[in-house]
Amino acid sequence: MEFTEKEEGLVKESWDVLNKDLPLYSLHFFTQILEIAPAAKGMFSFLRDSEQIPQNNPKLKAHALKVFKMTCEAAIQLREKGEVVVSETTLQYLGSVHLRNGVIDPHFEVVKEALLRTVKKGMGEQWSEEMGNAWTRAYDQLASAIKAEMK
Repeated sequence: MEFTEKEEGLVKESWDVLNKDLPLYSLHFFTQILEIAPAAKGMFSFLRDSEQIPQNNPKLKAHALKVFKMTCEAAIQLREKGEVVVSETTLQYLGSVHLRNGVIDPHFEVVKEALLRTVKKGMGEQWSEEMGNAWTRAYDQLASAIKAEMK
């Protein structure tokens, strides 16, 4: 099924909102990951040695930005090209990092749930199930591309 112009618009619209206060939403995103799966803390080098999620951790913010941005870009590519197109070196890097850190399929589901919770928080009353479905489709395509590189 084709990723529609409306789905792409929903992802872009919500990305624009999140991007206005990325430090807040990146912190919320990681809080959600650790709420869903507390053991995941050890998988992030920038969180391993801290007792709590640091409010001003630049690596945490940078990582959240990459996840949000790549998912948004995945949505745009789905609309324009019918698939997620990430440079081969980027995909190889993502695959090797995820493999090295012991990421398995259920971890991708945790990140997706945290992502959806974060978008929902950011959008407030503008949130809709349709928006969640658009982010889900974009994220799932990106995760599939990373998983393929992990094999």
